[in-house]
Amino acid sequence: MKIREINVWKANLDLTRPYTIAFKTVSAVENVLVEITLENGLSGIGAGNPSKEVVGEALSQTWAALQPDNLEWLIGQDIRHFQLLCDELPQRLPRNPAARAALDIALHDLFSKYLEVPLVSFLGQRLKALPTSITIGIKDVAETLAEAEEYVGRGFTHLKVKTGQTVEQDVERLVKLREVYQDRVHIRIDANQGYTAQDLERFCAQTAHLDIELIEQPLKASIIDELRALPDAVKDLVAADESLLSPSDAFRLASAPRACGIYNIKLMKCGGVYAGRQIASIAQQANIDLMWGCNDESIVSISAALHAAFSCPNTKYIDLDGSLDLARDVVTGGFLLENGIMRPNGKPGLGVERIPEYA
Repeated sequence: MKIREINVWKANLDLTRPYTIAFKTVSAVENVLVEITLENGLSGIGAGNPSKEVVGEALSQTWAALQPDNLEWLIGQDIRHFQLLCDELPQRLPRNPAARAALDIALHDLFSKYLEVPLVSFLGQRLKALPTSITIGIKDVAETLAEAEEYVGRGFTHLKVKTGQTVEQDVERLVKLREVYQDRVHIRIDANQGYTAQDLERFCAQTAHLDIELIEQPLKASIIDELRALPDAVKDLVAADESLLSPSDAFRLASAPRACGIYNIKLMKCGGVYAGRQIASIAQQANIDLMWGCNDESIVSISAALHAAFSCPNTKYIDLDGSLDLARDVVTGGFLLENGIMRPNGKPGLGVERIPEYA
């Protein structure tokens, strides 16, 4: 069953709630969408949401990489050679992880639809459901508590708080959160490379009584040796994010003495489901837990990450709230969300449906 055509288009999706992290303010989601269609009319959809700051790929570069001349090799390929096609993507687009992710996700959606099963069933489902965290940006104490109240009111039990200004300000916010919500919420931290090693140790000492679940990318992405030198109790809390862009990074972080206890896999960093599962396999061998994260993304790529996450036995955390604050999207469906608990919707492929007016 051969690929007949590939359509590519852009979608700029506004956020209902702009937010601030350590290095920028985000108000809209830039996506490049890919639809791959077979000769029988069956199609699969993928989405790429590049990050210039993290992987060096801008939207213009994603768009250029997905022009027809670069995709001609896929036309006429048999979808039953799915694994080989996914394996070839890094060779064809080595410097464009978001473009690879868009194609990879579309191929995964299409192939599992061809098999008439949900993607997670094809990959081998290990988990049925998990709570996702929902993110609070860098705000003052009053704004943090107000946003937390909204999210808890919507049923979320896991809050991820963006930090990275000063340790004192960060600790103050977290102390207030714990005072208000006691053990009713789990608290995760994302410092977005905003700390030094000394800051991190000080932060951990001052928050030891707050039962912080994990600390995402506290140090600059390039500072691996400083992470390795930290006490095990600190490293076990650290989730590598910007330091983890590829399977080779996974090997490097896991080499003794390991730099962290958790890998945050994002499809837009590594290039899609295929590479994400390679990272997951490396982590499993190194006894490293998995967190599956996201940028601000369409339901398309959020659903792909959820299916991949639930196929891995070492998945412990998901942070897949990236589509929840979109003012609009290009698809519906993909997953079920109830009281902060996410699960695939059981439909073939990613389980998403195109919205025609947003094509």
